[in-house]
Amino acid sequence: MNNYYFGHFAEDVALWYLRLKGYRKVAKNYVTGRGTGAGEVDLIVKRGKTLVFVEVKKRTSIENAAYAIEARQQKRIRQAAKAFLAANEKYRGYDIRFDAVLVTWPFSVCHLENAF
Repeated sequence: MNNYYFGHFAEDVALWYLRLKGYRKVAKNYVTGRGTGAGEVDLIVKRGKTLVFVEVKKRTSIENAAYAIEARQQKRIRQAAKAFLAANEKYRGYDIRFDAVLVTWPFSVCHLENAF
């Protein structure tokens, strides 16, 4: 399985993992307008009145996956979250959180709440 397909597979695994924890999907691969400095958010999920922007990383180890979320990428995800909230006013009263789901092969999943 090449990196492109394994990346999408990891996102699907992360979504199912979060669903088992009681989260509901709001959006997958949410992309803001090109040239805005904002980026793509792999998953946006909610549970109760908490809206969670999730970065999914797949690597050969959990440690490598955790360190792969760099400050520059965190900034783009935060900007994308602002754009999403501006376009979706129904989520304005929600608590916002930024999580990471780390996936390795052979299969391991780690959910980090408030990752950044």
